[in-house]
Amino acid sequence: MNTLSSSPIPVATAAALTTEQFFSRVHALSPRIAVFDCDGTLWSGDAGSSFMRWTMDTGLLSREATEWLNSRYVEYKRGTVSEIAICGEMVQIYHGLRETELRSAAAEFFRNHVERNIFPEMAELVAALQDNGVEIWAVSSTCDWVIEEGVRRFNIPANRVLSARVAIENGRATERLLDVPTDEGKVASLRRAGITAPDVVFGNSVHDAAMLAIARGAFPVNPSEELVQRSIAESWPVYYPASVVR
Repeated sequence: MNTLSSSPIPVATAAALTTEQFFSRVHALSPRIAVFDCDGTLWSGDAGSSFMRWTMDTGLLSREATEWLNSRYVEYKRGTVSEIAICGEMVQIYHGLRETELRSAAAEFFRNHVERNIFPEMAELVAALQDNGVEIWAVSSTCDWVIEEGVRRFNIPANRVLSARVAIENGRATERLLDVPTDEGKVASLRRAGITAPDVVFGNSVHDAAMLAIARGAFPVNPSEELVQRSIAESWPVYYPASVVR
């Protein structure tokens, strides 16, 4: 009787770059246009959902609005509310509030809760690209008040930010959505800005995969497990900043 011995089947893994390799590969492409996702890519964590919770805790959002959004977020986690829907609702919920109040709140929130989570390596990379004259864009499904505040730390101007946003009328936020860049919507937002083939794109989530796919050089940073699997399929090298190396 023959006994067949089984050997482990090799599991594919994404090629992980060191910081030196990461910087070298980016600069080797001599990029002219670079696009960055923000939450999880330029800094750790999800500033969008964190800002939502913070505005609930501080009373900026009414009790009624808080209860409604909490119920929607539960449904989102269950998979019955889509990514694009919840991202839009998380900015629409502030309708009626003064834009100056929202920007002031975003500044306080980012300063006290997110700024310390900026990846130093990403700040260094953005600065080096800017020194080389590279045009930098930030694309995010988080609200514009938080993202525009956050990317000021990277010297990225507000007119190079594509984010979830509503129309402002008479100085107050409305419910009229202007943009919700997520998934294919990130590509669409870039296209409307005149960018169809960026040289390098950086993102951490599967919701960034569509815009990573249109880049000459795709660089998943601190990738989620879903994006790791996509990176393996696409042969995209991944990069983990020092603070998230496992």
